[in-house]
Amino acid sequence: MNNSTPLFWERYQKAPVIGIIRGQSLQTVLKIAQAYEEAGFTTLEITMNTAGATSMISTLRRKFPLLNIGAGTVCNLIELREALDAGAQFIVTPIIDETVIAHAVDENVPIFPGAFSPTELYKAWSLGASAVKVFPATQLGVQFIKDVLGPLDQIKLLPTGGVSKSNIRSFFEAGAFGVGMGSSLLDKKLVNDGDYEGLKQHFSAIKTEIAAYIST
Repeated sequence: MNNSTPLFWERYQKAPVIGIIRGQSLQTVLKIAQAYEEAGFTTLEITMNTAGATSMISTLRRKFPLLNIGAGTVCNLIELREALDAGAQFIVTPIIDETVIAHAVDENVPIFPGAFSPTELYKAWSLGASAVKVFPATQLGVQFIKDVLGPLDQIKLLPTGGVSKSNIRSFFEAGAFGVGMGSSLLDKKLVNDGDYEGLKQHFSAIKTEIAAYIST
């Protein structure tokens, strides 16, 4: 089902942010996705520990064919297979599971495994990661990205956790390949209030912060 990897990257590079959706209802997710697409973002992750995650992935693939829809918090082969069967176009993990990475690579599915130390980052990259999710970036910060990319400049890093509108540009300035954003992107108050126009404006403001780093 996943046979559009070049198209995935083309979309991703237009807005190198992975929006992370966790614990929302399908109705809410559909409204978030609409605002996300209208704001010019392209890549959304549904975590597998969200109730009904596979159904959400399938529905989003059908209703938003211009978005990259993937699965996050994939920790084992069972979850990987469920995600791919649902139509996930990319995979994100919080950990390094060599078997999960190997299967994704074999199936030509973009995979972003989570890693923390330089050794873990290098291992994930060596196993064939498309980019390595630096998680949790909250604990490490922008300077860590700069420091790691000194000796390991071939690795594409995707800091996740702690990235916000106020610091997103600094991560890109440090050399990040992209970022993952959850709660700081999906503003809880705007979502709870059903203010999806406000959410779209919030998305647009974040995208503006990284305009210089977006491929057009």
